Amino acid sequence: MNMLSSLFTSKTRVKLLIKLFLNPDVSSYLRELASEFELSPNALKEELDGLSQAGYLNKEKKGRYIFYNANRSHPFFPEISSIVRKHMGIDGLVEIIVNHLGTVLEVYILDDYANGVDSGLIDVLIVGDVDPEKVHTLCVNAEKHLKRRVRTLILTETQFEDSRDVIMKRPHWKIF
Repeated sequence: MNMLSSLFTSKTRVKLLIKLFLNPDVSSYLRELASEFELSPNALKEELDGLSQAGYLNKEKKGRYIFYNANRSHPFFPEISSIVRKHMGIDGLVEIIVNHLGTVLEVYILDDYANGVDSGLIDVLIVGDVDPEKVHTLCVNAEKHLKRRVRTLILTETQFEDSRDVIMKRPHWKIF
């Protein structure tokens, strides 16, 4: 049994915590989440209301939609966020990248995971002077542990600056 499932018996609640706490900049509305999780809006609304009432989620009305996102000011935010990142394997992956690959200037999670979607593919952008063979070895080992595919994009600082505008248009989350 994994860490989050043993803490929270509701699978829906676990999905919401992953979605909204993996990248707290992500905001989602009820029907979007219901479609993504393949659940009825009514079942999902109950969980969203419970997490909102407890203060874990912010709730903001924009037009006819109500958007939800992680409440960064909640006293338990750092702990919940850390548990989610550990559950997803992000913390360990970043630690290995930073400590074992060479000169790492920045690390970003891109696309699905940056949007809080556990698609089974983690896209990682590494900016710096790193050994691509070490990165490949790291990815092979990390994939076994994470039970997810890890795809990397390695750019030097100059390459990143030259393509920053294009890359930053993609969903991204700076983790280092």
